[in-house]
Amino acid sequence: MTTPTVWNELDARLREIARLKSIGTLLGWDQETMMPPRAAEFRAEELALVATLAHDRIIDPRLTESVAACEADPELGAEDARRADLREIRRDIERAAKLPSDLVRELSETSSRALEAWKRARAESDFEAFRPWLERQVGLARRKAACLGAPEGGEGYDALLDEFEPGMRASGVERLFAPLRDALVRLIRSVREAGDGPSKAPCRVAVPVERQRELNRFVAAAVGFDFDAGRLDVSTHPFTEGVAPGDTRITTRYRDDEFLDALGSTLHEVGHGLYEQGLPKDRLAGHPLAEAASLGIHESQSRLWENQVGRSRAFWAWAAPHVRRLLSGAAAGLEADALHAAVNVVEPGPIRVESDEVTYNLHIMLRFDLERAMLRGDLAVADLPGAWNDRVRGDLGLEVADDRRGCLQDIHWSMGAIGYFPTYTLGNLYAAQLWEAARDANPDLEDGIAHGEFAPLLRWLREHVHAHGRRYPAAELCRRITRRALDHAPLVAYLESKVEAFYGPGSGPRSNTARR
Repeated sequence: MTTPTVWNELDARLREIARLKSIGTLLGWDQETMMPPRAAEFRAEELALVATLAHDRIIDPRLTESVAACEADPELGAEDARRADLREIRRDIERAAKLPSDLVRELSETSSRALEAWKRARAESDFEAFRPWLERQVGLARRKAACLGAPEGGEGYDALLDEFEPGMRASGVERLFAPLRDALVRLIRSVREAGDGPSKAPCRVAVPVERQRELNRFVAAAVGFDFDAGRLDVSTHPFTEGVAPGDTRITTRYRDDEFLDALGSTLHEVGHGLYEQGLPKDRLAGHPLAEAASLGIHESQSRLWENQVGRSRAFWAWAAPHVRRLLSGAAAGLEADALHAAVNVVEPGPIRVESDEVTYNLHIMLRFDLERAMLRGDLAVADLPGAWNDRVRGDLGLEVADDRRGCLQDIHWSMGAIGYFPTYTLGNLYAAQLWEAARDANPDLEDGIAHGEFAPLLRWLREHVHAHGRRYPAAELCRRITRRALDHAPLVAYLESKVEAFYGPGSGPRSNTARR
């Protein structure tokens, strides 16, 4: 049997890598929340140094030797959690070994500098100012994909997607997206034909940001976010960072004329935060078993809390009195029905993070297609704004007013995160199936939510999703929990029921896909 010393040695190496990554994460969080602009140049060097140090330790032969010694343990069973941990450590080592250290350094440094360029370009709606940085990021992404290598029968994009959604391929994304896209187009058409529906107008009231902060913090704590192990701040683009054990940081953004926007963003990030706080980091820091299964699974947690919970009638039955109490003023007369209706309006808009549930995934499909085309060289970066605007016009029937509300609205490409966008819709698909499974297991779930009882849902997620970390690949985790492979039908059924409820019987055309 492998001695405890061998496991302890492996654990020590992984914890050192985790500490380095944590330092980089904290530096990145600071860059997006508090760092003064003039610190950007040196911050890029700091981040590049930390990324290189972590990379060097991952590819250190001594780590591989530690893994091999642990793998030789004759008492490890095929389903043993430690064997799954070792499998994922080896995967990380093999992937990292394909990337030269100088490329890792350049990727990190460029991302930090491009992020600052994106902030300025977005503020001024000036794509040309950002274009050289995006061209550089696309070039680096091609180099990275070439180093990693496409899977057999696949393409370069698959190598990048695999970083965020292990095991998924662009062809698999296409197979999931195609029937979903058809269903969404039908739903949007039916909404337009239905005419009058719910309105956001009753809830568009002026609310001071300080009162919104109080409401957002109250709701975050109520659903289970532990503020002794996390914090809520403000950033241009809301995000979540699992910095370290006991340190999960989420951000949101506020508009004084649209308090529901901030609340939705906060619930979304709280979902991510609950996942980070639910992973077994205290005892397994640095181990894959203390990390998210995939970004699609991560996104499923945020979308489930934002949508299946936060857009439900049950949630607003509980939340409405607190909205009136904490916001008062112009919000003092808001009732649950008005709030519930306002968060379920289907209204195509140009901004992804402000879009409704029905149109949201069309925004993701647009980005998936365009970044894949840029990576392949089918779309020149210089032509991105035109291609973007044409796609928004065709998909959503909208004219894009400027680049700030068009191809510059998202932070991801500035950070070199090409291959990331599909995970948002994959997360929506996972969330719909997980919600069905959670309700089947807890028939009184929604009644409890109406009374502010969020703990049963969180306990179920902790047991079935959070506790496993990367023990199971995302596709297998989905099958284990929901007893079916990932597909579009549960999400379509969920959205159809919403559309029919708010836009009248018959407004949600039923697909022919069989349902569980």
